[in-house]
Amino acid sequence: MGSGRGLSLINRPVSPFYSVECLLNPGVGATDRGKNMKTTVESIINSLNALGNPGDLPGMSSFGMNTENRIGVRIPVLRKMAKELGRDHERALELWTTGIAEARILAALTADPQQLTGARMEAWVSDFNSWDVCDQVCMNLFDRTPLAWTKVREWADREEEFVRRAAFALIACLAWHDKKAKDEDFIALLPLIKQAAGDERNFVKKAVNWALRHIGKRNPSLNKAALELAREIREFGSRSARWIASDAIRELESEKVQNRIRAR
Repeated sequence: MGSGRGLSLINRPVSPFYSVECLLNPGVGATDRGKNMKTTVESIINSLNALGNPGDLPGMSSFGMNTENRIGVRIPVLRKMAKELGRDHERALELWTTGIAEARILAALTADPQQLTGARMEAWVSDFNSWDVCDQVCMNLFDRTPLAWTKVREWADREEEFVRRAAFALIACLAWHDKKAKDEDFIALLPLIKQAAGDERNFVKKAVNWALRHIGKRNPSLNKAALELAREIREFGSRSARWIASDAIRELESEKVQNRIRAR
């Protein structure tokens, strides 16, 4: 995971700052910014340290985020940084090796999904140790790779908590982002949801629920299929299955969702 480097860079002193852009390219005039300048990983970590708020870490922890090797930079700030940095696949790979949570989210935001190999996806998914990093990588990178659908099936059968979460987070993100996918593609994934509904682990069951709800919000046909599965799952004996199903039914039957899918 290369966490040693991340620990050596975290909390390094930095100069006062005025903006993300100034931090990333110190000493560069306004007319020179925005020209895809090569920004080093070390300067990015320095910027993260300046932008981080350690006071946010207890709150993040209360939401179930792993705060080890985390600086306390919020997602909107990371998105702004990513936009200013632009895509650089090799730099993204190096950012990941720092082991710092925010650097890993930046890696997902700036890597090239077309260059991401199956081996690299396996290495990264095995590194997941916090639900937010898992979800950010799935929604900003993994779901855009040609291997996304294959990895869903592979990871759904894995026992590691965050690997299995990644499978169902990916389903949710594909239902959200993949406009070209057919209804049959998602129908074929419903047995995976049924199979995992009994997993009592918090981070898995929430992702299973997320996947079921997002499939059901895609269109009226998938809404019907998702509700049928939810009603079946609700009769299972486990607490997780009952929660997954009841929460999904409540949202998918809501007037808001029904109106939205009928309008499509």
